[in-house]
Amino acid sequence: MSTICVIGTGYVGLVTGTCFSDMGNQVTCVDIIPEKIERLKQGILPIYEPGLEEMVARNVHAGRLHFTTSYSEGLDNCDFIFIAVNTPTGSSQGGADMRYVESAARGIAQELDHQALIINKSTVPVGSGDVVSRIIRKNLKRPEVHFAVISNPEFLREGSAVQDFQNPDRVVLGSSDQEAARKVATLYLPRYLLSMKLRRSANAWERTSKRLRREWATISE
Repeated sequence: MSTICVIGTGYVGLVTGTCFSDMGNQVTCVDIIPEKIERLKQGILPIYEPGLEEMVARNVHAGRLHFTTSYSEGLDNCDFIFIAVNTPTGSSQGGADMRYVESAARGIAQELDHQALIINKSTVPVGSGDVVSRIIRKNLKRPEVHFAVISNPEFLREGSAVQDFQNPDRVVLGSSDQEAARKVATLYLPRYLLSMKLRRSANAWERTSKRLRREWATISE
């Protein structure tokens, strides 16, 4: 299992972090708002999503899911860092406001002291991976540290986000570093394979039930 840090505890970040912890990974979710983190530690979620509250409680109790305001604590020995902060609509031509993504990138750069993969999961324009990479490279306190940035857009729908994460019909990854993208893909692989297996089973049952209905109709005649 992997050690994961998720920056942001909004809709995407909290669902992503919780679901990864439910798969057996060690996950720390980081948010700069102390009140939000304190409420999460008390089991009070900032959003409602069916099944999420119980999943958070289960994984916190199991010691797999943690919450902190500290980048240093969140990044400690982690293999994967997900940026999942809010990207509100910007004032110029309706584009995404990248300030929170850029702030997260600077926060990562200040504390990163080991090799890691940085996954941009926030809803951002094309080319944002290069922006994040440049910010981190420029602000790294330890220039010798190797990292790669991977884009991994989310397809979670409100009201079914947990279900969407657990049963993905696609996982999209983009990076100039193919090996880094493959490593991120391994995080999703167990859930994706299970989803495909369940989908094939459902399709098989549908074909079987159709055949049985046809045979029953023939017998009835």
